[in-house]
Amino acid sequence: MNTAILLISCPDQKGITATITNFIYQNNGNIEHADQHIDTQFNTFFMRTEWSLDGFKLSKRVLIKEFLILAEKFNMDWELHFSDTPVKIAIFASHSTHCLYDLLLKYKENYFNCQIPLIIGNTAKTKAIAKNFGIKFVHLPKNIKNKEEVEKKEISLLKKENIDTIVLARYAQILTKQFVDQFPNRIINIHHSFLPAFIGSNPYQQAYERGVKIIGATSHYVTEHLDAGPIIEQNTAQISHRDSVEDLKRKGQELERVVLSQALRWHLERKILVYNNKTVIFD
Repeated sequence: MNTAILLISCPDQKGITATITNFIYQNNGNIEHADQHIDTQFNTFFMRTEWSLDGFKLSKRVLIKEFLILAEKFNMDWELHFSDTPVKIAIFASHSTHCLYDLLLKYKENYFNCQIPLIIGNTAKTKAIAKNFGIKFVHLPKNIKNKEEVEKKEISLLKKENIDTIVLARYAQILTKQFVDQFPNRIINIHHSFLPAFIGSNPYQQAYERGVKIIGATSHYVTEHLDAGPIIEQNTAQISHRDSVEDLKRKGQELERVVLSQALRWHLERKILVYNNKTVIFD
């Protein structure tokens, strides 16, 4: 499909929907998906509109120029994306590989409309995985002492590869504010939903000892505040007294796979708008 995807947020007022749809109609566009939401607490209007570019009168360059006039009229924050321009993704990985394998398998099955030219590993464990999938691998060990130096190398490499989005597939490293600021709302992380109740290196053991009855996973955009960024997707699984620590880990990993891949898919399909550290997810 060759489509344009428009995401907007602005103060709510009359005529926004009519103006956008009429603009598309007047330029021979056929709307294929349209959704909107109003946050009455903040008087903010959100909209996602996707239309076919087959027979559309305006080139991409002219379209952006023409729509800017409408955006200024309604004081819009807006993004315009094109489905025929795949997003370039880099995956950051470490010791745990279940999320990495899941993403790469789905990528090979064309579940994601993207390109994955690069995997960066904090350990060399994922080198063989990258090789098996024909993806460039760079080993950049990171610790507290060399973090800033390594992140500079990472940023340089990411820019060289024209990377748009980063996925932390259980990367197990905290990114600095300087790094995160380079990719606002373009770094997706996954973590177990025990945080902050069960923190540290062995949360499943802690959860087992407390006799939890439910576990979960959360995917979110990364901000400078650890695991506190806008939430994209969450899911849970029931736990009983019969479940061992290993059962909890297995169920948790399955949740992490599902939640992370769903979050990435929504991101790639341009179905997410971020505001006030929250997200609007369009169906």
